[in-house]
Amino acid sequence: MIHSFRSALCAACAPRAVRVLTVVMLLCAASIARADENPNSAVPNNTLRVGEYWIFYHVYANDVQGPYVPSGTNLSVKNNSTPYLAYLRRLSTHFAAELTLGIPPLTKTYGKGPAAVGSVPYNGVQITSARWFAPSALLEYVFFDDTHKLRPYIGAGVNYVWFYSRQQTAAGNAAVGGPTAITLPYSIGPAATAGLNFQLTPRWSIVASYSAARVKSNFVAHTEGVARTSTISFGPQTAVLAAGFSF
Repeated sequence: MIHSFRSALCAACAPRAVRVLTVVMLLCAASIARADENPNSAVPNNTLRVGEYWIFYHVYANDVQGPYVPSGTNLSVKNNSTPYLAYLRRLSTHFAAELTLGIPPLTKTYGKGPAAVGSVPYNGVQITSARWFAPSALLEYVFFDDTHKLRPYIGAGVNYVWFYSRQQTAAGNAAVGGPTAITLPYSIGPAATAGLNFQLTPRWSIVASYSAARVKSNFVAHTEGVARTSTISFGPQTAVLAAGFSF
């Protein structure tokens, strides 16, 4: 019952993410939309991008705390990849707003520390998994003008992560002594990006970028009334290669 309530509460956070990102995009548009007194109407203002995210985690986690937890018990996350989707709105010659959304990746968490917890293997063993719904809203500054085919850009904004489909593996259950429910609250933090856009034709382009975001959450594993906790800073950095279509 308690776990169901917590799951419902986390699900209710998703609309909040939409509101936060919408407000950011509207503020960007309102503040920059009139930056050019003589905008080039021949340049398309909308771009859709599709490509691939490569995600590299730089994890820092406190040692897991709780009853019967050996000293030095920790967690790690392995890198993964997922399809990349984005919408880009040209606000002026030098400014654009971007909303990015990857297909929620399955992120796996592994034990780190002692070789075994009791008689159960732990170090390097997958103990949990979760999917990330992780949109970002970014305001970007684009160098040079619209006559240049190759244009570097930098940007900053906000990233939201909602963890769902949280599962403990059989090995994870064995390590903590029984069926376990995982709590991992949502995260909101800053994000930054830098990239290169190459305009192949007036409509088609390719883009390569590298981004970083702050993603931090409090991990809690509930096992028959016993809670084990850790604070995890995931430190994700992402490389993107994508194609864009402007209209």
